[in-house]
Amino acid sequence: MPGKPIKSEQVKVYMKTRKEGKIQVTAAAKAGLSERSGRRIEKGELQVGRQRTRHWRTRQDPFAGVWESEVVPLLKKTPKLTSMTLFEQLQDDHPGKYPDSKLRTFQRRVSQWKALYGPDKEVMFRQYQVAGRMGLSDFTRLKDVTITIQGRPFRHLLYHFRLAFSGWCSVKVIHGGESYSALAEGLQDALWRLGGVPHEHRSDSLSAAYRNLSKEASEDVTLRYENLCHHYGLTATRNNRGEGHENGAIESPHGHLKKRIKQSLLLQESCDFDSVVAYEEFLVGIVQGINARKKDKIAEERLHLQALPLQRTADYTEQVVRVSTSSTIQVKRVLYTVPSRLIGESLRVHIYDNRLDIYLGASHTVTLPKKFASDHNHRARQVDYRHVIGSLERKPQAFRYSQLRDDLLPNELYKAVWAWLDKEMEPRKACKTMVGILALAHRADCEKQLGDCLCDMMSRQVCPSLYELQKRFDKKERGVPAVQIKQPPAASYDILLNLNSQEVH
Repeated sequence: MPGKPIKSEQVKVYMKTRKEGKIQVTAAAKAGLSERSGRRIEKGELQVGRQRTRHWRTRQDPFAGVWESEVVPLLKKTPKLTSMTLFEQLQDDHPGKYPDSKLRTFQRRVSQWKALYGPDKEVMFRQYQVAGRMGLSDFTRLKDVTITIQGRPFRHLLYHFRLAFSGWCSVKVIHGGESYSALAEGLQDALWRLGGVPHEHRSDSLSAAYRNLSKEASEDVTLRYENLCHHYGLTATRNNRGEGHENGAIESPHGHLKKRIKQSLLLQESCDFDSVVAYEEFLVGIVQGINARKKDKIAEERLHLQALPLQRTADYTEQVVRVSTSSTIQVKRVLYTVPSRLIGESLRVHIYDNRLDIYLGASHTVTLPKKFASDHNHRARQVDYRHVIGSLERKPQAFRYSQLRDDLLPNELYKAVWAWLDKEMEPRKACKTMVGILALAHRADCEKQLGDCLCDMMSRQVCPSLYELQKRFDKKERGVPAVQIKQPPAASYDILLNLNSQEVH
């Protein structure tokens, strides 16, 4: 209609009606247009949707008095200043003149000035990914979700390895923090699972792995990492510290991986697992699903990978320690007990991410679960009563004031049993009974069953008799099975005598 702008929807209705075979008058009436406008639309003379661009200001510039004199000099001197910082500075210098309602106008002015006159911005150069060229490693942590093992929170990291071209990936649960052992073990597991080796290995600066290390220890870790890469024919590269985008081929997939983990946890309606092994199997299933969706590109990339070496290389750090008279060793601010037969010996400890393999000379003696201190200012203990119970059984009264007393009790149930015995019995008998219970649990390998029995006795307020417990659980106390011996007849000996006499003659 005259005096009103024609909308694009009206043009669409008009053209659709014309295509249906209607005349111009009918189509124009249906679209709410004049017949003349309809003819102009068909001739292409009518342009719809274009608005005249305005290049002039319709309101007075609120920052005219300060922009060139105060704001621009600050921007030229320190381009990194944000618009919020500059605006708050103006509010402080000119109280009441610049209300918060002017902030958005000021932000647009600052953004425009930086685009026209500010320093050059960093350019991201997107890269072509070449098959078999690069594998990437990084550590990540699950956020906004707490994994529990039998109800207890499980603190851990995830080591994530990924091929840049195909996206093949591998994930390993890391019990401690970032370390050379965790990187070496995770990388080697990934390469042997992959069945080949890329030409480059890219990681971040690994600053967390070097934290709190001496200069000599840092140099040793650097040398170990170089030897690891040399063993597999990898060219080691690192992105600059703080420049996560340089490791972008794995930083972004971190998010996709963690999203899949969280979604899978929602499907199973629980974040709790029976064991760490069960949690690891859960992650393996997720990784297999990711890799299955990329099998064509993975098959293509495997053709360009290097061959694996004949065997793995060392993925541990090493420390030599001496066993104290308390049958303990100190490894990375953690006190461990070892079998008492090793007292006075010098041991070589191979430190992995989740365990310690201990050697006397070339002979493997024991494997211990690795314990982690809660933070850098505290120490921890990993005590196993089985290592020292033989000596403690010979002098049970040493139990009461032992520095390791609470650590010798294997769990909270046994700690409750000790508190109960100490309350119900006289001191010497309480110590002897508690030590006897621990010795019985070790000797008969019945720690859980014995604990359940003691829990039942506590609930019934029945003090345990060490003799009765030994009679019930100790295999050595069980009766000797009856063995029937068949006596041969005496006449059979005559046959032997006759044979001997014949040989003599």
